[in-house]
Amino acid sequence: MKNAILMAVFVVVLAGLVLLPWFTPYFYIFIATEILIMGLFAASFNLIFGYTGMLSFGHAAFFGIGSYATAMLLLHLQWPLVYCLIASVVFGALLALVIGFLSVRLNEVYFAMLTLAFGMMVFSIAHQWRSVTNGSDGIAGFTVGEFGLGLPLTLGNPAVYYHVVLVIVVLASALLYLIGRSSFGMILQAIRQNAERVSFCGLNVRAYRLAAFTIGGGFAGLAGGLMAPFLRVASPEMLHWSTSAEPVLMSILGGTGYFLGPFVGSAIFILLETWITSITHAWMLVLGIVLALMVMFFRRGVLGTFLDWWQERQR
Repeated sequence: MKNAILMAVFVVVLAGLVLLPWFTPYFYIFIATEILIMGLFAASFNLIFGYTGMLSFGHAAFFGIGSYATAMLLLHLQWPLVYCLIASVVFGALLALVIGFLSVRLNEVYFAMLTLAFGMMVFSIAHQWRSVTNGSDGIAGFTVGEFGLGLPLTLGNPAVYYHVVLVIVVLASALLYLIGRSSFGMILQAIRQNAERVSFCGLNVRAYRLAAFTIGGGFAGLAGGLMAPFLRVASPEMLHWSTSAEPVLMSILGGTGYFLGPFVGSAIFILLETWITSITHAWMLVLGIVLALMVMFFRRGVLGTFLDWWQERQR
């Protein structure tokens, strides 16, 4: 009964997302597009943190390199968007493989600080290498032409691009869900709970951590590849450590123990930010206070706390 109700709620929400452009202004379409992209970004981080127990403060590096890959391919080669997105996944995964190879041998705070250091190195390269990345101005001036695969889509239309993002995010999320439910995902959760016991069983913990880190980087690259055409720019700010903090906060806010938690956290974070910035110039202070209170009183995240309350009501 419980699963049937949850599935019905999911279907209703998905149907509402599909129909959104037909009954809302463009402003809310832009907000919904950002929520979907950042939700995928947070979900890719949650595979590393929520499933494997590795707190990375350099996740924006993969998000940013995906943005730069898409922006540069659109600017210089005019590739169809779908091939640019594939390239963003490849670049994000390759960068994660390199950083992860050097980082996963460490645990807890040492791993977090090392990923932060590598993330700031990538940011510095993008900021200083002006001949390639255009420095602080970023990559702009590109046009989003055809999607590819023979689909005649007008990507310059915000509603069309929103639906493209929705389909890609749903497919990517379904793949992440299958990964989490697979035997590989079960091993990742076992590593989070007790890595030594998993190692005693004869499994290579470092190899599994590296695989999770690489997969998470690939999905973060995809999110960045979707963000560049949305913002019409790929800038060094996408690689900054402050951007790495966003998926951390979104995952904790929604609930790291739940697959949809990062998406709920993304929606709450972006909607709160949009609302607070419209009413005060001191939005960072107000947003910080609100988010701190929510984290304090929703210990399992908003989604987790709500599901726990609902299960108690059913008993």
